[in-house]
Amino acid sequence: MIKMLENVNNHTSEFTNTTFDIVAIAASAGGLTALGKVLSTIPAEFTAAITIVQHLGPQYRSFMAEILARRTDIIVKQAEEGDRLTPGTAYIAPPNRHLLVNGDGTLSLSQSELVHFLRPSADLLFESVAATYKDRAIAIVLSGTGNDGAMGVEAIKKMGGTVIVQSIRTAEFTGMPSAAIQTGNVDFILPLDEISSLLVTLVMGKSD
Repeated sequence: MIKMLENVNNHTSEFTNTTFDIVAIAASAGGLTALGKVLSTIPAEFTAAITIVQHLGPQYRSFMAEILARRTDIIVKQAEEGDRLTPGTAYIAPPNRHLLVNGDGTLSLSQSELVHFLRPSADLLFESVAATYKDRAIAIVLSGTGNDGAMGVEAIKKMGGTVIVQSIRTAEFTGMPSAAIQTGNVDFILPLDEISSLLVTLVMGKSD
């Protein structure tokens, strides 16, 4: 499904002293609030890159990067073709574009077919991250309707990565978290306000 670059080993060159190089986050309905909460306590010196798929209406320009940037100390930007993943930066998929991570640590945007009627697709992002970063990847599934991200969660776990899902009790919309949990491939199911602290601990080896 995803064309990957093979035998490329330089994707970790900008990532040092960290157990994980990349965090991939998926959200849909209720996602802006959830994303703001997760990013709010991540320090500027965060040693992994973050990629985000949030389902958005394709007909409007997204201001999500600007909104989230005001809630966190890390850099937040709308992803552009060819962006190179950098620690301490969050890249958000633009409306109506799939966001993919390449084997050389750069990003690609695609207008290929919808996946489960969606573009961008969390499944495609997670699968591309799993193929490149394997056990150095974390996937997070937050509030949202539908089941996008469930197949991608399985790909992350198959390659040795770590999966975190927002608890049903704290999710505004439970479809995406429920679908991810039902795969049986989830390492942590946490209330929304505990996810950021765990993320910092996993990536940087310290608590918030």
